[in-house]
Formats: sequence, structure tokens, C-alpha cells
Amino acid sequence: MKTHILPAIKLTLGTLILFTVLYPALIWAFAQVSPNQGKGEIINYNGHTYYSNIGQSFTEDQYFWSRPSAVDYNASGSGASNKGPSNKEYLQVVQTRIDTFMQHNPGIKKSDIPVDLVTASGSGLDPNMSVQAAKVQIQRIAAVRNLALSEVEQLVDQQTEKPLWGLFGPEKINVLKLNIALDQLSKK
Repeated sequence: MKTHILPAIKLTLGTLILFTVLYPALIWAFAQVSPNQGKGEIINYNGHTYYSNIGQSFTEDQYFWSRPSAVDYNASGSGASNKGPSNKEYLQVVQTRIDTFMQHNPGIKKSDIPVDLVTASGSGLDPNMSVQAAKVQIQRIAAVRNLALSEVEQLVDQQTEKPLWGLFGPEKINVLKLNIALDQLSKK
């Protein structure tokens, strides 16, 4: 019995130290050399503080709409709805989002609406949208803000983030940064 209990206790203590002291200390050290010491990117705009890595709710016609949230953009409890494509309630929610989007964006066909504009992400707090999701909204925003289409298109191009090292992930646009840049463009 001694031959099994002592190694088990040593292994337990070793992994306890590794995973409760050394690993967190290593992650903390990496965070300290990252931009903003691991606290995310903080944006101060119009007297408000925002985190660019947490999704914000934008539903006004003068702004690019953000991706829907299953947790109503509550960062204290991220999560998905866990409802699949065969769930009737979920399908009704998605159809309502499609109908609302089409009502506010006349001339857009249902098939042109990117999926990320009508479905929530796994965390419910995705701060980004696809380039297609931004481009499908350009016409509405240009009309509401009395801007030329080319100005809004250029803004979308400027705000597009390329994949990591040109390889990993899709092109994306941070909705908060895009809408702040849109406000600044409108003020000119």
C-alpha cells in the first residue's frame, strides 16, 4: 500500500503546485508584456469607457449593427443559447432578426444577409463582424448619414483587420471601432 500511496501524494502535490502556482504565474507574466498588461484594449470615447474585445449593442440605423448576443451583451455571463437549427423557438428568433434587418435595409435580398448578422456567437459577446456583414449595411448607413457610398466603403476597408500572419482566421471588423470611426467621419 505504501508503494502506491506515497507516489500518488507526491504526484498530487506536484500537479497542485504546477497548476495552481507555476502555470498561473507564467500566464500572468505573459499578460504583463502584452499590450495593456492583459486587460484588453480600452477605448475612451464621448465620456464612456469601452472594451474593444467585448461586443457592444448597436441597433440604430445610423450605425453598423453588431452581431446578436445570446446574453444581451452582459460580459459577466457569456454563453450561447445552445439551441440547434431544429429548435422552433431558435428558428423564430433568427427569422425575426432577418425580417428586422430586411425592413431596415430595403433592397437587400435574404440570401445576401451574412449569417453573423442574425445568429449569436458561442460567447454571445463577439466584438467583430465579417467584412460581408459590414458591406451589406453600407447603403443604409450612407443614406441615413448623408455620406457618399465610396466614403463608407473606404471606411470599411480601412477598418478591416487581416488574418493573423495572413494565415489564421478570416478578415474581420471590430464593430465598436468601425462605429467610432464612422462618427468621426460624419463630424468632418
